[in-house]
Amino acid sequence: MHPDLVSVLRCPVCGDHLGLTDRTAKCPNGHAYDLAKQGYLNLLPNASTGIEGDSAAMIEARSTFLDHGHYAPIRDALIAHVPGEGVIVEVGAGTAYYLAGVVAAKPGRVGIALDVSRYAARRAAKVDPLIGSVICDAWRELPLRDAAARVILNVFAPRNAAEMARILAPGGTLLVVTPNQAHLAELVGVLGMVRVDEQKERRLKESLIGFARISEEIVEAGMRLDHPEVEELVAMTPSARHVDPAERAERTAVLADPVEVTLSVTVSAWQVA
Repeated sequence: MHPDLVSVLRCPVCGDHLGLTDRTAKCPNGHAYDLAKQGYLNLLPNASTGIEGDSAAMIEARSTFLDHGHYAPIRDALIAHVPGEGVIVEVGAGTAYYLAGVVAAKPGRVGIALDVSRYAARRAAKVDPLIGSVICDAWRELPLRDAAARVILNVFAPRNAAEMARILAPGGTLLVVTPNQAHLAELVGVLGMVRVDEQKERRLKESLIGFARISEEIVEAGMRLDHPEVEELVAMTPSARHVDPAERAERTAVLADPVEVTLSVTVSAWQVA
């Protein structure tokens, strides 16, 4: 991880700034965190909430599925909404697919990928030298300095409004991607996937108290998925924890091959009110 990326981070114990010496990030109070051999930095406090991050299998499935390009319309919409240069932070970054696209779209951008999963952190650390990968708990204090982020990305991920407001620079933008009712509708019932909350809009507003929405865009596209891609799609989502793989394969077998599936999300832009 580049020293300039470490400089926007802060110590999860005392909150002071971090600096990189050799392969160790240290704060002035002596708290030290070694870079993993894979290149990520673990800043997860010992007293975390115990939230289970994505497994190795989920991250592998996500990486493979996203490489097919089916979710490129989401990434492209984010790229179009990100203004200017500066530090882009993705909360719940996973493999950093979206963050990497945004950073690569314009010179002068760097990224910080935050995720609780060490498997995700390993992947994100290898995506781009302009992206720093950090393990942290999104529901606790984020290990970034105040006003460090020009833009925050939040794609199907937890939303800690108070912390996101703290790390967002004045005039900065929070971009949130949420699924619509039509999203993956052709698969949800057949495969027993987690359904989109009918109260999504209310819950979104409640989760972003202190922010004001400044714009939104519906992104929709058709996806033509063969059965292996359907398996990858389900395996990369929380639904993977609710349906046995053997049962999932049996359910997938009844679908057309390939099957037409709807991508439908809303990209909304927010600023601190």
